[in-house]
Amino acid sequence: MTATPEPVQWLTAEQQVIWRAYLAGVSRINERLDAELRPFGLDLGEYEILVNLSEADQLEMRMSELAERVRQSRSRLTHTVARMEAKGLILRKSCANDRRGVIAVLTAAGLTLLKSAAPNHVASVRLALVDAVEPADYEALGRAMSAVLQVAD
Repeated sequence: MTATPEPVQWLTAEQQVIWRAYLAGVSRINERLDAELRPFGLDLGEYEILVNLSEADQLEMRMSELAERVRQSRSRLTHTVARMEAKGLILRKSCANDRRGVIAVLTAAGLTLLKSAAPNHVASVRLALVDAVEPADYEALGRAMSAVLQVAD
């Protein structure tokens, strides 16, 4: 037996304007942040990988955990890490207590690059978002995104 679908609750005109502004804004922010990282030979996804590894114990993390933290599929992360490994930013090693596991390790070159790129990246984040909106709006955005993250998949 097929369930009768719920009627669609269309967005109001105001909700549609806000939704489209959100999509365009996120796209513009990501484009700007990518452009500002390009001189360092990085994109935003690679930068996020470096940041997560820099914050991890012993500058290393299981690939499965890293994929979750940077919100990439394992396959995509594997390709990105391979590219970064070829640049000498990361190395991969086998997990000592789980032969199937792979650990990504931040190299000295990767940490140096991160330290070089970070001030520029933070300035870009400020310009693109933090300083572009009123503090109360920035706090509201944080609350809204926290609520989105609480919604079960």
